[in-house]
This record gives sequence, structure tokens and C-alpha cells, in this order.
Amino acid sequence: MPSTAVMAAGSGLHAASDLGPSFWAAQGSNLLFAALAILAFLAIVGLIMYGADLIKGSARDKVQLVVLVTPVLALLAVGLIYPAVDTTWLSFNEITNEPDPDTGVFTTSMQFIGLDNYRFAFSDPSTLRTILNTFVWMILVPLMSTGFGLAYAVFIDRAKGEKALKSLVFMPMAISLVGASVIWGNIMYDYNQVGEQTGMLNALRALVGLDPYNFLVDDPWNTLWLIIILVWIQTGFAMVILSAAIKGVPVEMNEAASLDGASAWQRFWRITIPSIRSTIVVVLTTITIMALKVYDIVRTVTQGRDNTDIVANRMYVLSFVEGREALGAALAVILFVFVIPVVIYNVRSLNKVKETH
Repeated sequence: MPSTAVMAAGSGLHAASDLGPSFWAAQGSNLLFAALAILAFLAIVGLIMYGADLIKGSARDKVQLVVLVTPVLALLAVGLIYPAVDTTWLSFNEITNEPDPDTGVFTTSMQFIGLDNYRFAFSDPSTLRTILNTFVWMILVPLMSTGFGLAYAVFIDRAKGEKALKSLVFMPMAISLVGASVIWGNIMYDYNQVGEQTGMLNALRALVGLDPYNFLVDDPWNTLWLIIILVWIQTGFAMVILSAAIKGVPVEMNEAASLDGASAWQRFWRITIPSIRSTIVVVLTTITIMALKVYDIVRTVTQGRDNTDIVANRMYVLSFVEGREALGAALAVILFVFVIPVVIYNVRSLNKVKETH
């Protein structure tokens, strides 16, 4: 028998031996422990809720509020606030691995360096280009996705075959970002220096006599081709939400404006847009945050090569590939700062809409 076959057979026997009675006994004990932990948690929650319900008088509502809110606040503190504070503190430090002079064992130490990581982020050309690329994503993706989604919702509204046409646009939402990246990177944008072109776009260019074009190398247009992938996905989301909002606009308002001689364009800008303004703000905010945290597309298609890197991917590379956790934490804080104006704008816009109504 060949050596490879022997090795395969040996590994197969080893794997089969690992699934013996001891393995299943260990798994059974783990499952039993998990079930008991869940039952204990439910019992504790039930007792707390029952005790809060027994309280009478004016303090009852306050106690019940505390009982209901405390677990949520605890989870937020553990899962959100503590990691945010820890990451922010890490961004002001430098982690070093130095050998102990006596034992020679490498030890990890943290030293406070102030704003040095941020100075590096905004002075290093590659990192600065990464931040600028992220800003471009934050601007173009929401505007293009919302614009295309709104236009499609308006033109297809109440048209024949509306459901089928809208389903085609919404269908990319069911595809993961990695799947969409594979579709566009390997099928649409693929480029061969010699031989027959396998990329769909370059195959079409060859049919009309044009030379093939390397979509993912030509800077800065390669960033735009990556942005189109996310726009292709998010347009369906914007279309569905805005279409539902448009259908909620009272028909009487459009009919009255039409009788007064207003054109379709005037009715769109003076009736439809003001009526769905709050929905547009929500869609823009949601897609903007999605664009800021996108990682899969760049990581799958270009891995950040040829000046296409963005903060999320750069943060991953620095923290988990190069081992520069402090600098990666600084980029995470910068990404968080990008989100703050979006959230503030969203809150202020929604408050204005409430005041108007």
C-alpha cells in the first residue's frame, strides 16, 4: 500500500477511535451541564420576576423597572461599553515583547505613548490612504444605493409586474458579502493578460473590439468597482423601504396637486420627498454604517492591494496578522469617530420630523 494511503488509513482509524464511548460520555456530560445551566438561569430569572411582582404600593413600578433594565445594562456594559473603553485605552499605548534579562523569557508589557498611534495613522501614506478610501465608501455607497433605490421605487411603483421587478432588485440582499464578492471578482471583473477573457465584462469588451481592462488594479477606479458591489446589494434594501414609504403617501395630496397644475416632477419634490424624508434619513444612516464596517468585499476581492484597503480590513491586518494591536485599536477608534456624525445627524433629522408633525 502506498505511504499516503497508509497515512490516510491511519488517520481514519485515529479519527474513528476518538469517537468511542469516552468521547460520547464527555459530550453527554457537557450537554447535561449546559441544560442545567439554562434551567438554573431560567429559575433565577423567574424567582426575581416573581419577587418583583409581589411588591405592592408605589415602589412596585420602580422595582419592576430596575429588574427589567438591569440585565440589559449589564449586558451592554460587558459586551459594548467595556470593550469600547478597553480598545480606546489600548490605542494610547504600545505593546512590546521583550526578553527578561535573567530568564530570557519574553514578557509582554504596555507603555503609554499618548497620541503617537494616531499621528502615525494620519502621517503614514498607506494608512492615510486607507482612511480616505473609507471616507469615499461612506459618501458614495449611501448616496448611490439610496438614489438608485428611490428612482427604481418611483418608476416601478404600481407598474405592471411590479412585484417581479422589485424581487429582481431585492434578490442580491439574500447573498452574503463574500458570495457577492466572488460573483463580481471572479465572474464580472476577472482579467487575463493573455488568452480568452473569462470575466464577463472583459468578454463583452472583447466582443465589441475593445482591449481587456484590469478593473481591480487601475487606481483609483478600482475602489469604485469595489463600491459597486456593495451598492448592488444595498440598492434592493433601499428600494423596498422607500417603496413602502411612498405607498404611504396620501393619494389625495397628489391628486390635489395635479388638479392645481403641478407636474409629476413638482409633485415628486414637493410632496413625495418631504413625506418620506424620515425614511430616507433612516435608509441613508443604515447604509452609511454598513459601508463603514464593510470588510468582506475588500478582503475577498483584493485583500487591500493596489490602494483599495479600508479601515476595517487594515485594522484586522494590523491587529491579527502583524501583531500591532495598539495601532489596530487606534484605527478602530477612528472608525467609531466616523460613525458619530452620522448618528447625530440621524437623531437631529428625526427630531425635526417629529416637530413638523
